[in-house]
Amino acid sequence: MCFYSALSTAGATRIKKEWDINGDLITGNFNGFEHPTTSVLTATNLKQILSMEWGLLPHWAKDRSFQKSTLNAKWETCNSKPSFKEAHRCLILADSFFEWQWLDLKGKYKQKFELTLPNHCPFAFAGLYDEWWNPQAKHKLFSYAIITTEAQGIMREIHNSKLRMPIIVHREDHKAWLQGKTITPLLDIQATPINFSTQLSFWTP
Repeated sequence: MCFYSALSTAGATRIKKEWDINGDLITGNFNGFEHPTTSVLTATNLKQILSMEWGLLPHWAKDRSFQKSTLNAKWETCNSKPSFKEAHRCLILADSFFEWQWLDLKGKYKQKFELTLPNHCPFAFAGLYDEWWNPQAKHKLFSYAIITTEAQGIMREIHNSKLRMPIIVHREDHKAWLQGKTITPLLDIQATPINFSTQLSFWTP
């Protein structure tokens, strides 16, 4: 699962400089359940930053009612599930994401972790996006889902309830991913405990 991510100002600066791309990046902490607009790359132009809303709405959707259910797409089923099977691949830009480790069997107590790459290097989540016509606002809306897979490595210890993790795409695999090729998720993830709280309402959707 991946419902909380972030892109720092420093990360955005590194992306523009080191990845040689154009456009303004959106920085901040992102709560997927609020459907924030974040920065995305697509196969149309790998050098141009686009802005899309988190929570994929397929082009055939009548309204936004099920958007909270499409924040993530399971890699194992995204090619067959109606919400995702006609979507296009994309890359969602970030430099960290957040998960809560269960400290007891029922998840009453949890430890929050920030997950990053070494040296807080910015990265891209594998994603799917689609174009939807908003009948109320009378304009097109581009939205995405982050693709998840079975947790591996340290993520099996952190996300120890659902055992899922987002797919992070190696920098050298960006083009291959967007072209529809199979890639190996990046696993060099570092976990930093942030705070501990028994009051969980601040994050639970």
